[in-house]
Amino acid sequence: MSRLAIWFHHKEWRLFHFINASCHHKSLNYFFSMITHLGGATATISITLFISLFFPAPGKYWGIQSMIALTISHIIVVMIKRRYRRQRPYIIYPETKTPGQILTDHSFPSGHTTAIFSIVTPFMYYMPSIAVYLFLIACLVGLSRIYIGLHYPTDVIAGALLGSLVGLTTVYFTI
Repeated sequence: MSRLAIWFHHKEWRLFHFINASCHHKSLNYFFSMITHLGGATATISITLFISLFFPAPGKYWGIQSMIALTISHIIVVMIKRRYRRQRPYIIYPETKTPGQILTDHSFPSGHTTAIFSIVTPFMYYMPSIAVYLFLIACLVGLSRIYIGLHYPTDVIAGALLGSLVGLTTVYFTI
């Protein structure tokens, strides 16, 4: 490994360790274990389906765009995880604090983070008045993935970028 790669890995490990180990508190454990589910399949599919079926136009169309972005981003995440088989933090670092939820797939990129960013991006585009709140929620989902020990910071950053890019691309091509 090059010196730059070693330096970067060390910095990422320190950030991961700070978020995962140094910041643990009983109330944060509960908060992050709940908010992480907003990026899961049940929540993201349910939210986009509900909006697509029951909201009036134009919200209905934004929900459909979110559903398309979610589907495309999920396919891309699966392909990347198969190609780049990055082991999850708790496998590499046994001292990682996890809620006992052991996942068998690979770490890169974060699927939960990708999913939440892909579904909120169309709404942020069309409703800039609530964009800050949606962005904050999506960031908290990403942060939760590090806090509960299932992802590295770069997994989350990659997921946020991928989800946002797919969300914006979907908006662009479905207007």
